[in-house]
Amino acid sequence: MALLGRAAIAMWWDISPERKAEFEDWHSHEHLPERLAIPGFNRGSRWAAADGGTGFFVLYELDDHETLTSPHYLERLNRPSPWSTQLMPHHRNMVRSQCRVVATAGAGVARGMLTVRLSPRAAASDPLRAFLVEQAGRIASLAGTTAAHLLHTESPDIAVTTEQRIRGGRDPSADWILLAGGYDLATLQGLRARELSDDTLSRHGAEDDIRAGLYILSHAFTPAPPTR
Repeated sequence: MALLGRAAIAMWWDISPERKAEFEDWHSHEHLPERLAIPGFNRGSRWAAADGGTGFFVLYELDDHETLTSPHYLERLNRPSPWSTQLMPHHRNMVRSQCRVVATAGAGVARGMLTVRLSPRAAASDPLRAFLVEQAGRIASLAGTTAAHLLHTESPDIAVTTEQRIRGGRDPSADWILLAGGYDLATLQGLRARELSDDTLSRHGAEDDIRAGLYILSHAFTPAPPTR
Protein backbone atom coordinates (compact mmCIF):
# COMPACT_ATOMS: atom_id res chain seq x y z
CA MET A 1 0.00 0.00 0.00
CA ALA A 2 1.39 3.38 -0.99
CA LEU A 3 -0.22 5.32 1.83
CA LEU A 4 0.90 4.12 5.24
CA GLY A 5 -2.40 2.68 6.43
CA ARG A 6 -6.07 2.28 5.62
CA ALA A 7 -7.29 5.68 6.84
CA ALA A 8 -6.25 9.32 6.61
CA ILE A 9 -7.01 12.84 7.75
CA ALA A 10 -6.91 15.38 4.92
CA MET A 11 -7.07 19.08 5.81
CA TRP A 12 -6.93 22.42 4.06
CA TRP A 13 -6.77 25.90 5.58
CA ASP A 14 -5.34 29.39 5.15
CA ILE A 15 -2.95 31.19 7.47
CA SER A 16 -2.61 34.97 7.45
CA PRO A 17 0.82 36.12 6.19
CA GLU A 18 1.80 37.65 9.52
CA ARG A 19 1.22 34.28 11.27
CA LYS A 20 2.76 32.03 8.62
CA ALA A 21 6.30 31.78 10.05
CA GLU A 22 5.04 31.02 13.55
CA PHE A 23 2.53 28.50 12.20
CA GLU A 24 5.25 26.59 10.33
CA ASP A 25 7.49 26.63 13.42
CA TRP A 26 4.63 25.30 15.58
CA HIS A 27 3.51 22.70 13.07
CA SER A 28 7.02 21.30 12.46
CA HIS A 29 8.39 21.43 16.01
CA GLU A 30 5.34 20.80 18.17
CA HIS A 31 2.23 19.66 16.31
CA LEU A 32 3.62 17.04 13.92
CA PRO A 33 5.70 15.34 16.67
CA GLU A 34 2.67 15.45 18.99
CA ARG A 35 0.34 13.87 16.44
CA LEU A 36 2.85 11.26 15.31
CA ALA A 37 3.36 10.16 18.92
CA ILE A 38 -0.25 8.92 18.90
CA PRO A 39 -0.50 5.16 18.29
CA GLY A 40 -1.82 4.52 14.79
CA PHE A 41 -0.43 7.73 13.25
CA ASN A 42 2.14 6.62 10.67
CA ARG A 43 3.15 9.75 8.74
CA GLY A 44 2.25 13.42 8.63
CA SER A 45 3.03 15.90 5.87
CA ARG A 46 2.49 19.62 5.34
CA TRP A 47 2.21 21.16 1.89
CA ALA A 48 2.23 24.87 1.01
CA ALA A 49 0.30 26.43 -1.86
CA ALA A 50 2.44 26.23 -5.02
CA ASP A 51 1.42 29.76 -6.03
CA GLY A 52 2.97 31.19 -2.85
CA GLY A 53 -0.42 32.01 -1.33
CA THR A 54 -1.64 31.51 2.22
CA GLY A 55 -3.12 28.01 1.77
CA PHE A 56 -1.83 24.74 3.23
CA PHE A 57 -2.72 21.09 2.80
CA VAL A 58 -1.97 18.64 5.62
CA LEU A 59 -2.21 14.85 5.41
CA TYR A 60 -2.01 12.30 8.22
CA GLU A 61 -1.77 8.63 7.30
CA LEU A 62 -3.31 6.26 9.85
CA ASP A 63 -3.32 2.54 10.57
CA ASP A 64 -7.09 2.27 10.31
CA HIS A 65 -10.32 4.22 10.71
CA GLU A 66 -10.61 3.23 14.37
CA THR A 67 -7.55 5.39 15.12
CA LEU A 68 -9.85 8.42 14.69
CA THR A 69 -11.79 7.45 17.81
CA SER A 70 -8.92 6.10 19.90
CA PRO A 71 -8.59 7.40 23.46
CA HIS A 72 -5.09 8.70 22.68
CA TYR A 73 -6.26 10.83 19.75
CA LEU A 74 -9.40 12.12 21.45
CA GLU A 75 -7.34 13.08 24.49
CA ARG A 76 -5.11 15.27 22.31
CA LEU A 77 -8.09 16.83 20.50
CA ASN A 78 -9.63 17.79 23.82
CA ARG A 79 -6.44 18.93 25.55
CA PRO A 80 -4.60 21.14 23.05
CA SER A 81 -1.32 22.67 24.11
CA PRO A 82 -1.14 26.40 24.93
CA TRP A 83 0.62 27.06 21.61
CA SER A 84 -2.05 25.12 19.71
CA THR A 85 -4.77 27.03 21.55
CA GLN A 86 -3.13 30.30 20.55
CA LEU A 87 -2.75 29.43 16.85
CA MET A 88 -5.89 27.45 15.99
CA PRO A 89 -8.17 30.52 15.77
CA HIS A 90 -5.91 31.60 12.89
CA HIS A 91 -6.63 28.43 10.86
CA ARG A 92 -9.01 30.10 8.41
CA ASN A 93 -11.42 28.35 6.00
CA MET A 94 -10.65 24.97 7.55
CA VAL A 95 -11.79 21.83 5.72
CA ARG A 96 -11.07 18.65 7.68
CA SER A 97 -11.90 15.22 6.27
CA GLN A 98 -11.56 11.98 8.21
CA CYS A 99 -11.30 9.33 5.53
CA ARG A 100 -11.04 5.73 4.54
CA VAL A 101 -8.45 4.94 1.89
CA VAL A 102 -10.34 3.58 -1.13
CA ALA A 103 -7.41 3.21 -3.52
CA THR A 104 -3.70 3.95 -3.38
CA ALA A 105 -0.96 3.39 -5.92
CA GLY A 106 2.71 4.26 -6.26
CA ALA A 107 5.07 5.01 -3.40
CA GLY A 108 6.94 7.69 -1.57
CA VAL A 109 6.55 11.40 -0.93
CA ALA A 110 7.46 13.71 -3.80
CA ARG A 111 7.76 17.46 -4.33
CA GLY A 112 4.21 18.27 -5.44
CA MET A 113 0.66 17.29 -4.55
CA LEU A 114 -2.48 17.98 -6.55
CA THR A 115 -5.61 17.72 -4.42
CA VAL A 116 -9.08 17.45 -5.96
CA ARG A 117 -12.21 17.60 -3.78
CA LEU A 118 -15.51 16.57 -5.30
CA SER A 119 -18.90 14.94 -4.71
CA PRO A 120 -21.00 12.65 -6.92
CA ARG A 121 -24.31 13.67 -8.42
CA ALA A 122 -27.35 11.70 -7.30
CA ALA A 123 -27.15 8.07 -8.50
CA ALA A 124 -23.64 8.67 -9.93
CA SER A 125 -21.56 7.53 -6.95
CA ASP A 126 -20.61 4.12 -8.40
CA PRO A 127 -19.50 5.30 -11.85
CA LEU A 128 -17.59 8.23 -10.36
CA ARG A 129 -15.85 5.95 -7.88
CA ALA A 130 -14.90 3.51 -10.64
CA PHE A 131 -13.47 6.34 -12.76
CA LEU A 132 -11.45 7.78 -9.85
CA VAL A 133 -10.05 4.37 -8.86
CA GLU A 134 -8.99 3.81 -12.48
CA GLN A 135 -7.39 7.24 -12.63
CA ALA A 136 -5.48 6.69 -9.39
CA GLY A 137 -3.87 3.55 -10.78
CA ARG A 138 -3.06 5.16 -14.12
CA ILE A 139 -1.73 8.45 -12.73
CA ALA A 140 0.78 6.75 -10.41
CA SER A 141 2.66 5.27 -13.38
CA LEU A 142 3.03 8.45 -15.44
CA ALA A 143 6.34 10.20 -16.02
CA GLY A 144 6.47 13.11 -13.58
CA THR A 145 4.27 11.46 -10.94
CA THR A 146 4.99 9.09 -8.07
CA ALA A 147 1.67 8.15 -6.47
CA ALA A 148 -2.07 8.70 -6.47
CA HIS A 149 -4.69 8.04 -3.82
CA LEU A 150 -8.48 8.10 -3.51
CA LEU A 151 -10.00 8.93 -0.14
CA HIS A 152 -13.65 8.91 0.94
CA THR A 153 -14.75 10.88 3.98
CA GLU A 154 -16.44 8.90 6.73
CA SER A 155 -16.60 11.13 9.79
CA PRO A 156 -16.79 9.24 13.09
CA ASP A 157 -19.74 9.97 15.34
CA ILE A 158 -18.02 11.88 18.14
CA ALA A 159 -18.82 15.08 20.02
CA VAL A 160 -17.37 18.41 18.95
CA THR A 161 -13.83 18.56 20.33
CA THR A 162 -12.08 21.35 22.21
CA GLU A 163 -9.91 22.06 19.16
CA GLN A 164 -13.01 22.45 16.99
CA ARG A 165 -14.61 24.78 19.51
CA ILE A 166 -11.48 26.95 19.41
CA ARG A 167 -11.87 27.13 15.62
CA GLY A 168 -15.55 28.03 15.91
CA GLY A 169 -17.38 24.68 15.78
CA ARG A 170 -17.55 21.50 13.75
CA ASP A 171 -15.28 21.63 10.70
CA PRO A 172 -16.72 21.24 7.19
CA SER A 173 -15.38 18.27 5.22
CA ALA A 174 -14.83 17.17 1.65
CA ASP A 175 -16.57 14.08 0.21
CA TRP A 176 -14.31 12.31 -2.29
CA ILE A 177 -10.64 13.35 -2.46
CA LEU A 178 -8.19 12.44 -5.22
CA LEU A 179 -4.53 13.09 -4.47
CA ALA A 180 -1.87 13.00 -7.16
CA GLY A 181 1.77 13.32 -6.06
CA GLY A 182 4.74 13.91 -8.29
CA TYR A 183 8.15 15.45 -8.81
CA ASP A 184 7.12 17.52 -11.85
CA LEU A 185 4.62 20.30 -11.17
CA ALA A 186 3.86 20.77 -14.87
CA THR A 187 2.69 17.15 -15.06
CA LEU A 188 0.33 17.68 -12.14
CA GLN A 189 -0.99 20.87 -13.72
CA GLY A 190 -1.54 18.93 -16.95
CA LEU A 191 -3.59 16.31 -15.10
CA ARG A 192 -5.83 19.03 -13.73
CA ALA A 193 -6.23 20.56 -17.19
CA ARG A 194 -7.11 17.26 -18.87
CA GLU A 195 -7.90 13.98 -17.05
CA LEU A 196 -9.01 15.75 -13.85
CA SER A 197 -10.61 18.84 -15.37
CA ASP A 198 -14.03 19.97 -14.23
CA ASP A 199 -15.52 18.92 -17.58
CA THR A 200 -14.03 15.43 -17.44
CA LEU A 201 -15.04 14.86 -13.83
CA SER A 202 -18.54 16.16 -14.53
CA ARG A 203 -18.95 13.72 -17.42
CA HIS A 204 -18.16 10.89 -15.01
CA GLY A 205 -20.71 11.97 -12.42
CA ALA A 206 -19.20 14.76 -10.29
CA GLU A 207 -21.23 17.71 -9.08
CA ASP A 208 -20.19 21.17 -10.26
CA ASP A 209 -18.54 22.33 -7.02
CA ILE A 210 -15.06 20.87 -7.61
CA ARG A 211 -12.15 22.31 -5.61
CA ALA A 212 -8.57 21.72 -6.67
CA GLY A 213 -5.21 22.98 -5.47
CA LEU A 214 -1.53 22.41 -6.16
CA TYR A 215 0.87 22.25 -3.23
CA ILE A 216 4.61 21.88 -2.60
CA LEU A 217 6.01 19.74 0.20
CA SER A 218 7.17 21.68 3.26
CA HIS A 219 7.74 18.90 5.80
CA ALA A 220 7.09 15.15 6.07
CA PHE A 221 7.38 13.50 9.47
CA THR A 222 7.33 9.87 10.64
CA PRO A 223 7.59 8.60 14.20
CA ALA A 224 10.98 7.70 15.59
CA PRO A 225 11.58 3.94 15.60
CA PRO A 226 11.28 2.30 19.01
CA THR A 227 14.51 2.00 20.95
CA ARG A 228 15.87 -1.48 21.60
